[in-house]
Order: sequence, then C-alpha cells, then structure tokens
Amino acid sequence: MLQMTRSAAEKRKDFRTTLKSGKLLRFPDAFSPLMALAIQRHGFDGVYVSGAALSADLGLPDIGLTMLSEVAARGGAIARATDLPTLLDADTGFGEALNVARAIQTLEDAGLCGCHLEDQMNPKRCGHLDHKLLVPTQVMVEKIRAAVRARRDKHFLIMARTDARAAEGLDGALERARAYVDAGADAIFPEALAAEAEFEKFRKAIKVPLLANMTEFGKTKLLTAKQLADLGINLVIYPVTTLRLAMKAVEDGLAALKKAGTQVSLLNQMQTRAALYELLSYEDYAKFDKDVFNFRL
Repeated sequence: MLQMTRSAAEKRKDFRTTLKSGKLLRFPDAFSPLMALAIQRHGFDGVYVSGAALSADLGLPDIGLTMLSEVAARGGAIARATDLPTLLDADTGFGEALNVARAIQTLEDAGLCGCHLEDQMNPKRCGHLDHKLLVPTQVMVEKIRAAVRARRDKHFLIMARTDARAAEGLDGALERARAYVDAGADAIFPEALAAEAEFEKFRKAIKVPLLANMTEFGKTKLLTAKQLADLGINLVIYPVTTLRLAMKAVEDGLAALKKAGTQVSLLNQMQTRAALYELLSYEDYAKFDKDVFNFRL
C-alpha cells in the first residue's frame, strides 16, 4: 500500500516514454505482490504478470482456464504494490472482440500499464509447446481494433503477441505482425523465435517496440540483456523465472523437513523475519499508526 507513490496514469505515461528511449527494459515475473516488491528492490525496470505463472499458482495448467476476474484481481494487487509499471498477459482476451473490449477497461481500472493479446485459438497453450492453433489474421485484427477503441487512457499499452512462428514460419509471423500494427497494436511480441537472426529480421521489419520472451526450457535461446539490446529489442520478460526459483526452493525444503523432522538445517536458506519486514516497509506504516510497529527484532 505505502510502497506505491505514483498513480497508474503516471506509471503508464512514464512506461511509454522509457519504451521509446532505446534502453532495454527488463521485466521479471511477479505471481504475487510480495514478489513485485522484491523485483522493485533489485532495481528492475518493471513487473510482468505471466499467464503461465498465474495459472500455475492457482493449480491450473496454462490452457486458458483463468477468468478475467481472477487475472484482473491478481494483476491489480501486484500493480498496486509497486511504483514499477506492470505488464499483464491477457491470453486470448477472454473471448471475442466484445470480451476483449471489456477486458481492456477492466485491466485499466485495475491499475495495469498494459497487456498483450495473442492470436491462438482456445484452448490455448504455452507458447513454447508444439501444435498450437491460430485464429485467422482478421479475427485477431478485430480483437486489436476492439482493444484500441475500448481503452480510455491513451498510454495504456496494447501489445499483440503472435504465435505464428511455429505454425506459419517466420514470414507468416512477420505478415501477421504487420497486420496487427496496422490494426493499432502499440508493440509486438513475437513468441518462440528460434535464433538471434530471427529477432534481427523482426527488428528490421517492424517499427513499433518489440518484446523478447526469455523463458527457461523453451524453444528460444536464452540471450543476455546485452545481446537483446544490441538486437534492438525494447523489452524482455522472464515470465516464469521467479516461480521456478521459488518452487525449487520449496520442494527442496519440504523434502528436507520431511526427512529430518525439523527445519533447523534450512534456516540459512530462508528469508529472515527482519528481511521480510524490511521488504514490507513495516516502519513506514508506523507513520500512520505508532502502535503498528512498536517492537524490536
């Protein structure tokens, strides 16, 4: 609550400005508001709310089972926790063009700085799995046009993701991306590109900002921030990195606890109470009520 000092409108405007600056913006994923605080603490440029991570945190596979209400509620809670801009994965827009229009206004109201919509058919699947099916280009164009018409804040970023690289080849993905830009998309997310040369070809062909997805265990080679910057990429997301780090630590810790019957051996792997309270800014809340933080650790 007290960590955020800037309004959603301010964050959106600043996000648009920095996106045009030529600097590569780095957005790790936050599947909770607490994770967003950690991302801000470590000096990243923004926060990404991943559909894959959010659905996994709800105990669901990433096949479009999450609802607009769930995504907007979680995304809004994350956005409100930080002064960083928050970009959200809106999957296929939760339906057809009218559903997309409602989704955009709902996400605006929730305080997000932007979202991306993808051109897969439902049930959708992770962008780095095989056998994805795409909607016709015109259907996606109509969704983008609906999104652009529905937004009330001109700085709310509408990004189009195309999954066509696997199904229609690089040229097909480029053709779709051009159509999406013509329809009003502010930025393009070409999913699952295979090599640096493909990013380079996209950069030469598409004039709006480009996003690169550096997800682990996927089809795209993991490139460094310098490599992406040199390719002219504007924004990079790490969509499941924090979830994977957290779950591996939890799995290892639970196994050790089950075996030993005590967590004593795990204490040096844990965030301390003091570190958690510092991240949550307990002392700042004392400015509002001296009885909230009146103890010593």
